[in-house]
Amino acid sequence: MVTRGSSVEARTTAGPPKGAARAAKRRGYEVPVEGGPRTALAERRHTGWRGRLHTTLELIRANPTGRVALKIFIGLLGAIVVTIGIALIPLPGPGWLLVIAGLGVWAVEFHWARRLLAFTRRHVNAWTRWATSRSLPVRCALGAAGLVFVSVVLWLSLKYSLGIDLVARALHYLATH
Repeated sequence: MVTRGSSVEARTTAGPPKGAARAAKRRGYEVPVEGGPRTALAERRHTGWRGRLHTTLELIRANPTGRVALKIFIGLLGAIVVTIGIALIPLPGPGWLLVIAGLGVWAVEFHWARRLLAFTRRHVNAWTRWATSRSLPVRCALGAAGLVFVSVVLWLSLKYSLGIDLVARALHYLATH
């Protein structure tokens, strides 16, 4: 039997919502409040800007129109970031980083992107651990192989997309000077 002052009752009854949550509740939206039934995700506490972002996203998701609009916005924003990242992959710079950032944007709203991002993180971490556990000459060889790969991809993309053959120009310059 549970008495009136027990901790079980204190855990299951929620206090009044505060701020934006109270305004949304007044308008008739269902707002998740702290202190309600506990789940594994509800156990995590968000503080600072992450907490405000989490609360804002939950308020948007509480409204059916907001939920659809949020999915469309996140989908388009993630697609733009991923597309820019894919376009930059052949060039030296943050191509893959932007693709992973786009996955992170999609992971806010889509479960498949969250799973793919977790898969990518696991494999990048495993590769990083493996590479850093090797000796210095092996790491230098890996770096040189990566540099050669990026150079070949850059050369091929310039040659076949823009019609600029850097190797032919360099050989012509060396022959004439």
